[in-house]
Amino acid sequence: MNRRSVGRRYETIACKILEGEGMSILARNFRTHEAEIDIVAEDGDVLVFVEVKYRRDASSGGPFMAVDKKKQERICRAADVFLLAWHFPPDMPVRFDVMGFLGNRYKHMKNAFSYRR
Repeated sequence: MNRRSVGRRYETIACKILEGEGMSILARNFRTHEAEIDIVAEDGDVLVFVEVKYRRDASSGGPFMAVDKKKQERICRAADVFLLAWHFPPDMPVRFDVMGFLGNRYKHMKNAFSYRR
């Protein structure tokens, strides 16, 4: 299995977990010229942008370490584009989560990082 298909597989698993937590999935793999948002969901009245990371083991660092400051900034700029493209109001409450998979375990980190618009 190549990296892209592994990533898609874990994004699908993440969607099922998020739906089990009561969220509604609005979009998957929203792309801009500089970034991709893996999952966009609604959690009540909050729009949630979710980055999904999988690591077989921790030898190259855990999944959360892969979402560094530069990656966070790209995701946030892509989130701004999403808000405009989907006609959400500028004051829409948003949250940035990371769903990290390490081997056969996962952790959903809500509010993993913030962004000032």
